[in-house]
Amino acid sequence: MVNYSDQQLIQTLAERLIISEAKWHQLKSSPTAHAREQVAIALLFLLKDQPMEALPRLRQAVGWLDRTISQPSCPK
Repeated sequence: MVNYSDQQLIQTLAERLIISEAKWHQLKSSPTAHAREQVAIALLFLLKDQPMEALPRLRQAVGWLDRTISQPSCPK
């Protein structure tokens, strides 16, 4: 079994949760998908001891979940 560091695990998770252009139309109206993406990125910053970088991502995740943030325009 490979022993991954916390940062490697969260990095892998964040990469899987990033909403790529290919998945954007499928997930654009999913607040949960957007929140997951932001929380994973926030965790990376917390593991790097950068809480001030994590905070806006956590706020954005909350905004997606409480629906104060709506779906963005198409990235293309």
